[in-house]
Amino acid sequence: MSKTADFFRPLDSNQVPRYAGQVSFLRLPSIDDPAKVDIALVGVPWDGGTTNRAGARHGPREMRAQSMLIRPYHHVTKRSPYDVCRVADLGDTPVNPIDAEASLGLIQDYYARLRQAGATPLSAGGDHLVTLPILRAFAAERPLGLVQFDAHSDTNDVYFGGSRYTHGTVFRRAIEEGLVDPKRTVQIGIRGTRYRPEGSDFANEHGVRIVYIEEFLDLGVAELAIVKEDFGDVSVCEFAERAGASEETGTDVVAFVEEIEGATGIGDARLGSGAVIAAESGVAVGRAAAHAE
Repeated sequence: MSKTADFFRPLDSNQVPRYAGQVSFLRLPSIDDPAKVDIALVGVPWDGGTTNRAGARHGPREMRAQSMLIRPYHHVTKRSPYDVCRVADLGDTPVNPIDAEASLGLIQDYYARLRQAGATPLSAGGDHLVTLPILRAFAAERPLGLVQFDAHSDTNDVYFGGSRYTHGTVFRRAIEEGLVDPKRTVQIGIRGTRYRPEGSDFANEHGVRIVYIEEFLDLGVAELAIVKEDFGDVSVCEFAERAGASEETGTDVVAFVEEIEGATGIGDARLGSGAVIAAESGVAVGRAAAHAE
């Protein structure tokens, strides 16, 4: 951990109004060198894997704009991440909007550079498929555990006559490639209609723990301790994406924050290593670099 003097600070909203100035994640400085940060805020403006509703490629830019409303200190804990971590905006990954294979390679190479520099990415997508190249970069040495908040399992095999790389196949490919340990994988909030009755067979056969929305609503957020029991300490890099195929009956924002805190212990700011968080409306991929103790 670096000395406090090395920490980056958001632009002071008492000096420059929040609707003015440079647009960046959380009003933090924009830099190019990942070695200078503990947490790298990254945009992944690509949605070439979606089979239904496109538009998530615009997500990083819009999330930067909305994040400028966020002030640096929490109202209850009175703590700021900028007091304990070096955090900055590392820009967007390079992408090719007309070549999926090229984009997956470009994204993986970008995240490999972050990993080599020791930076933990906090990423904003992007459709669900962008998770795969990030996993390829961060699971290069060993498979990771996965906590996935989603409407869909995303473990289908192929779409439209044989396409293996889509937003609905990402975690099947991750398991097949040995990036994710299925026996240390839990999918929470799975719901909605599906193409065929055996849609969860792959996940079930490989030992993935699926918590359907009905079970989640019955258990409640407090009972999500099953995640911590199965995984121990969980490290997390947030990853926000827009769903390419939306479903009803999901949880609200307050419940989702409670889910993340309950599943990971992040509310207590005690983070371990070796696991991944993924969610449909706010996902996480990678390894935590800093203990906010």
